[in-house]
Amino acid sequence: MSNNETASSILRKVLMALSGMFLIVFLFQHLLINSFSVLNESLFNKVSHFMGTNYLVQFVLQPVLMFGVIFHLIMGMYLDRKNNSARPIKYAVEKPKNNSSWISRNMIVTGVMIMLFLALHFYDFWIPEIKTKYIDGDMSGLHNGEFRYWHELNHKFHDIYRVLIYCVAFIFLSLHLMHGFQSAFKTAGVSRSKYMPTIKLIGYVYAIIVPLGFILIALMKYFSAS
Repeated sequence: MSNNETASSILRKVLMALSGMFLIVFLFQHLLINSFSVLNESLFNKVSHFMGTNYLVQFVLQPVLMFGVIFHLIMGMYLDRKNNSARPIKYAVEKPKNNSSWISRNMIVTGVMIMLFLALHFYDFWIPEIKTKYIDGDMSGLHNGEFRYWHELNHKFHDIYRVLIYCVAFIFLSLHLMHGFQSAFKTAGVSRSKYMPTIKLIGYVYAIIVPLGFILIALMKYFSAS
């Protein structure tokens, strides 16, 4: 491999890691806002309205987020294909169970499952919001004189099948984060740092707590409506 090809490969991996870190931060922020829907209805409505009508969020941060998600998926698939094509002996011969974890070998599988869930999530929330605000021209966030965000969120979780899909999707997200969190930091160059064991621990805690938080919110919404 030439120096240019090596540099390009390193750059792609670094960009993949940076996009992953960006999405990790977003996930935590998204969980924090969603937790308000359980703790404080009024606060959830106010924060949702701010996020949904602030021009910086809508026309700068939101496009960056969508680009980050798409870039992370495409780059992940590209790097996985490159790794497989560069491997002279297939895993079936190399006994992959002895060399890597199931999660690390199936990051594309968990990633694609997450993307399929995101398609449903966009259908449930993002597309209706875009229609209401930019097609219907209603930026008030109101329905019958009250903010609609909390009621719209609750309404989506009346269906047990949708709740189950959400729960399964967040299990896949947890599996993806189990490897992805620490992998991002390794790519960033801290694999030999004395802080790596701490980063791994934080990664495992994050990979459990954040998806579990989303699952608990979905379940609480469903059972509170039953």
